[in-house]
Amino acid sequence: MLDICTELELTDVVFVGHSVSAMVGVLAAARQPQRFAKLIMVAPSPCYIDDPATGYAGGFTAADIDELLESLDSNYLGWSGAMAPMIMGNPERPELGEELTNSFCATDPAMASVFAHTTFRSDSRADLASVTVPTLVLECSQDVIAPREVGAYVHAAIPGSRLVTLDATGHCPQLSAPEATGQAIMEFAGAAR
Repeated sequence: MLDICTELELTDVVFVGHSVSAMVGVLAAARQPQRFAKLIMVAPSPCYIDDPATGYAGGFTAADIDELLESLDSNYLGWSGAMAPMIMGNPERPELGEELTNSFCATDPAMASVFAHTTFRSDSRADLASVTVPTLVLECSQDVIAPREVGAYVHAAIPGSRLVTLDATGHCPQLSAPEATGQAIMEFAGAAR
């Protein structure tokens, strides 16, 4: 991200990232805050694994993540078909789950495995406090991947951030509630700096 910003000589960037991409924005904005005007995080999670020692609720136990990754590695297409509808979280709108399944199935399984192992085992909680640019945290009212406890944690850890809970179900509000997601992003992105 920072290499792209450097190459294109970008400043005053409004970064919008979904899920783990939101954490890419956190890392970039923490390292070079002068490049960023705002950070918009859609359904972010700095750590997916619960941490009983600190009371952090990431949504999954370490055993859950081990099982999820083992399933992905042993039967990627089966994993995609089972996980996509759960991630999407809108059973009354099966076309959304099918769209995500198709997206997963179009991905090289080896690359998906590397991405999933890196994502689900990452822990960027310590980086959140380094963010100094205005930040919006968008969470969904129901999200099995990044539950509301995670949104509250991210909001509390980033000084001066704003938390908005969308009336949306699932981990992909840009697909399940695009109007509300877009409106929240535009309102924050366009607000006076």
